[in-house]
Formats: sequence, C-alpha cells, structure tokens
Amino acid sequence: MSCEHCEKTVKDTVGKLEGVHGVEVYLDSGKVNVAYDEAFVSKGLIKESIEAQGYEAVG
Repeated sequence: MSCEHCEKTVKDTVGKLEGVHGVEVYLDSGKVNVAYDEAFVSKGLIKESIEAQGYEAVG
C-alpha cells in the first residue's frame, strides 16, 4: 500500500465486515490494525478481504 486510495480501500473493505469495530492503516509501514469481535469475524476472513482487493496480507 502506498497511497491514500489504498488506505481507503482497505479501511472500507475491512470496516464493512460484521464484527469489525475499527480499522487503522499505516501507509509508511504497510500495516493494518483491526479491532474486531472474534465471535463474528475471524482473522482469516479479514485477511481474505484484504487479499481480495489485491494486497498481500501477512500475519
């Protein structure tokens, strides 16, 4: 991720998942912090939603 469009795409995509309470994207490091409820969404589903937008999800 290298631009504000990338940031918005990831925030919007992940933020729409049920159980996600907050998304922070850090362009300088390429990291994303997600606050979520594990009863509604899994880490795997979050990663899949990021990868579906064409970004590599690591971790």
